[in-house]
Amino acid sequence: MTDLTIKLNNGELMPAIGLGTWRANESGLLAQTIKTAIGLGYRHIDCAKLYGNQEEIGKALKEVDVPRKDLFIVSKFEENRHRPELVAGALDEILNELQLEYLDLLLMHWPYAIKPEANAMSFASSDIENVPIMDTWRAMEDLVSTGKVRSIGVSNFNQTILEKMIPQCRIVPAVNQVEIHPYLQAKELVKFCKKNGIAVTGYCPLGGRRVNVMNDNFIKHVAEAHIGTPAQVALSWALARGIAVIPKSTNEIRLKQNLHQVTLTSDEMRMIGKIERHERKVDPASDNEELEWVFHEDKMECPVI
Repeated sequence: MTDLTIKLNNGELMPAIGLGTWRANESGLLAQTIKTAIGLGYRHIDCAKLYGNQEEIGKALKEVDVPRKDLFIVSKFEENRHRPELVAGALDEILNELQLEYLDLLLMHWPYAIKPEANAMSFASSDIENVPIMDTWRAMEDLVSTGKVRSIGVSNFNQTILEKMIPQCRIVPAVNQVEIHPYLQAKELVKFCKKNGIAVTGYCPLGGRRVNVMNDNFIKHVAEAHIGTPAQVALSWALARGIAVIPKSTNEIRLKQNLHQVTLTSDEMRMIGKIERHERKVDPASDNEELEWVFHEDKMECPVI
């Protein structure tokens, strides 16, 4: 199902199934995975400066025999570049690493800023700075006219932030990339985004580590009924909700399987909707309680928008 796309609010088409590259850092393996995936039909590649692997991705992209216009490349800039005067440079860094002239989609990776000299992978509470989100967003809006990026969006933004942000936007975010899988369904957030013309991409769509979606008894039952895999069930469930997915795998067989949906019945969709556990794989508050507001809107007021 490599031809399945989601139309963004600016008319651009985003392939609904992409390849995630988070924690794909084994030298040589990632480049081969990129080339294998594109050979299988993947056209949407999700990247980020934070992942530390864009140079290898860039080299692989140079070696594939697919026109650039047929690929949809996404990247995100780090929290230490969340300042209006640093955004353009952050994009240039990303483009240089990926060896590209433009991105299809640039995302603000997290809704908070840290000091420019801080390490985005490991920072202290004292590194967090209250830079207004809209200051950074307006700098992103200015990038669209440069031709270096075609669409702009956000990642890990909750509904409260978006509600305050949208009325101030000249360009409404095209995408909100958030964690979504059967144990973390984000029903209200997805509904809100769709109502406001914001497409949703689900990262970690298969769960992982302590969020063991692939071992869920009902997911496995549905997979057996469709002669498929638990991963295909989880991905098909998200796609049926109109959510793009970016599963990660370095295994060619799984890469191929993940491209093929199973057609879930309305009863199966309804029952999967009932296995919600609000279990999250990624939460910055687990390392820094100052960031509890990111995913726990009821516990702490969000920063200046």
